[in-house]
Amino acid sequence: MMACEICDGKVVFYFKKSYASSPYSHLMRDWGEIEYVRCEHCGFVLSLTHRQAEHSAWEKLNHDYHHFIENCDGSFSIPNQPPYAMQALMLQLLAVNEVISLENSLDYAGGYGRLSHLLNKYYHIRLPVYDPFVTSDDEHVFYFNDLQGMTFDTVFNSAMFEHVRSREELDQVNALINQNGALLIHTVVTETVPKDPDWFYLAPPVHSAFHTNKSMGILMNQWGFNASIYAPLSKTWCLLRHHNKAIAQRVQLINHELQSDFLIYKPGFVDYWK
Repeated sequence: MMACEICDGKVVFYFKKSYASSPYSHLMRDWGEIEYVRCEHCGFVLSLTHRQAEHSAWEKLNHDYHHFIENCDGSFSIPNQPPYAMQALMLQLLAVNEVISLENSLDYAGGYGRLSHLLNKYYHIRLPVYDPFVTSDDEHVFYFNDLQGMTFDTVFNSAMFEHVRSREELDQVNALINQNGALLIHTVVTETVPKDPDWFYLAPPVHSAFHTNKSMGILMNQWGFNASIYAPLSKTWCLLRHHNKAIAQRVQLINHELQSDFLIYKPGFVDYWK
């Protein structure tokens, strides 16, 4: 049995799931039962079936799924769409208060550039996008075709951490961040991944990896991040290289201005979802 992609812990069988009913049965008709494994140490859960699939089959599944989502006729509600408006506000607040810099920033795997569009139109902020599979004709969105040799002060990554099949794909994101840069992640992180084939986050058949508070804490430490900020309304974490009082004070100021706990800051990983 393979070792855990996050901590090298012992990985064991967890459960199986079948996509036998609509709306995804037509996408998964050739995949059979999906087998999930779990790390006994950090709780990270991975689809062994997705990991072992041929790259061409994985690419086809992603293409077909996203084409289906983008072109559904309204009879099916799109699940788990990122809260783009709140993410744009979070980025603006953090940038204005010099917690992060958006002067040299990137939306990695940014898809159709919906977040970049909002930032450009409403905040006059340029957030370039890189996505190897998707591009948009939106005149407000600028795409990088190649990131070779590039690094950034801030990298935003929305709804990709649950789509990976290997540690290498995660490390590719981290490699784009400057030594003092920040990484913002939108995904679902739980205390324990439910042993339940009907869990809502398993529904999209392209979701192959599921993170826990412990596995994310281990991952961020391995990457050299020592503090984090979580915004519940944007469901996004901001990982920072250093923990210091100045950052804590700026977060406190933002919350005071908004008269709400818009941001939560702590050393280590903000384990908000228990």
